[in-house]
Amino acid sequence: MSANENHKVPNALPAGYRFNEFEIKEVIGGGGFGIVYRAWDHLLERTIAIKEYMPLSLASRAQDLSLELRSERHHKLFNAGLSSFIQEARLLARFNHPGLLHVLRFWEENGTAYMGTLYYSGMTLKEWQLTSPEPLSEAWIRRLLPPLFGAINTIHQAGYLHRDISLDNIQIQENQLPVLLDFGSARKEIGNLSDETEIMLKPGFAPMEQYSEEGDDEQGPWTDIYALGAVLHTLITGNPPPVSVVRCIEDNYQPLVNLQPEGYSLPLLHAIDCALAMKPADRPQNIDAFAALIDLPVSDVQALVNSYPVAPAAEPLPQEETSPVAPEPPTATVNPAAGTVVTA
Repeated sequence: MSANENHKVPNALPAGYRFNEFEIKEVIGGGGFGIVYRAWDHLLERTIAIKEYMPLSLASRAQDLSLELRSERHHKLFNAGLSSFIQEARLLARFNHPGLLHVLRFWEENGTAYMGTLYYSGMTLKEWQLTSPEPLSEAWIRRLLPPLFGAINTIHQAGYLHRDISLDNIQIQENQLPVLLDFGSARKEIGNLSDETEIMLKPGFAPMEQYSEEGDDEQGPWTDIYALGAVLHTLITGNPPPVSVVRCIEDNYQPLVNLQPEGYSLPLLHAIDCALAMKPADRPQNIDAFAALIDLPVSDVQALVNSYPVAPAAEPLPQEETSPVAPEPPTATVNPAAGTVVTA
């Protein structure tokens, strides 16, 4: 997004605005809960990114460029989101993994809060998918997974969950390496307190336990694994899986091992199906287990597929006589040595 498009993001700070050594250059992203800027660090002479806590439904930009509440009744919600934003900045600052958003600075100003982070080139996985001329290959996906697994595993090993893994929260840099972006903590906290679950969860990517009032007790690494499975499902099929709250009423999820989209191996498809199991206990319980499923030998997965119950076939319609043509058997090949997944 170029600087002259700042007006397209409501309430954005103008280009040239200064936070001491940091000068805003342009808006590079914006949503309902925050604005992201490209900025120049005049002391270290480098480009950084600055994220501003800016919940549009609760606050607006005053003439002096500070934030003011749209109503006094929003005070509690605004402060709860601000507190979560601050906690997220402190949490991300603890990590030093190349696949995780790296926080450099944090400060409060203008009646809100900001975090300065490394500036990552490239585009989100959502933008990458939309602009890619061809479907993303399995080889490309397998190159993406090791650093992504490492980033997620780093969070889990520290005792935290991301809870917001999706295509627009994974940045693909120009060197093709992924970076897992922010946790969306402020958005989730505001959603919790305002009883508006729909603003905190992305349909298709959130498992059922994230919709439940008692869901916190049921959440674990398997919760992020469901979301990651939904990301991979979307990359392969072009669409996320059915929304989990709909699936719990009538599960019309079509296993990928049954669909067998062309160009993808059975181990990868089977692993995604397992990640998208409705019951938390039926999913891989950690990143290592998910990685191991992806690298199962194809013969083992074929045996699992053969054991799936098969729905009775419908009566065939009468057809005109034609010369019999032997159908080509489905093929699925995988080189277990290729794309071996390692976790950090």
